[in-house]
Amino acid sequence: MKITSATYIGSKPTHTQCPTDGLPEYAFIGRSNVGKSSLINALTSRKNLALTSSTPGKTMCINHFLINEQWYIVDLPGYGYAQRGKVAMEKLKTMISSYILEREQLTCLFVLIDIRHDPQKVDLAFLHFLGCNGVPFAIVFTKADKLSPSKVKPTANKYLDVLREEWEDLPPYFITSATNKLGKDELLDYIDNINKSIVSA
Repeated sequence: MKITSATYIGSKPTHTQCPTDGLPEYAFIGRSNVGKSSLINALTSRKNLALTSSTPGKTMCINHFLINEQWYIVDLPGYGYAQRGKVAMEKLKTMISSYILEREQLTCLFVLIDIRHDPQKVDLAFLHFLGCNGVPFAIVFTKADKLSPSKVKPTANKYLDVLREEWEDLPPYFITSATNKLGKDELLDYIDNINKSIVSA
């Protein structure tokens, strides 16, 4: 699939204020500074569609981008950034969980994980939460360009082995790099196939 248009629609503090046109939504989420905005920009071939920052925790609302006039990329706030303070953390937690559990248009949630790091408790807990609630999701390993090519797949497999300790069936997963566009076509084709299955259903 080729992305021919990508338009920023708006940022909303609650899922009930998000677009009401019923188009499929593919949301991206991960721990702060995982490379979420960079990946969105790479997927859409737009340098500044999603604002990137070296400061963790900058995304504070639910951001919608209309793609090819047919579906949305949704940029969700990062989780696990403790320096926001307890009240702000609870507010974000409520925003994120409400969107994930109640947003009917959510078609797939892409959980971004920095491939360089060992499995983190906060990520494993979040994946467990999704599984328990039957949320359709896929794992997206980011920043693969930071590893030598020979270490990319073994490192991803090491992470997946940890998931196999709890999961009988693993979710789909992708290995990506916003820098060299690794995994871009695979991720977009995955979305395209889901969209086609929705139309034919």
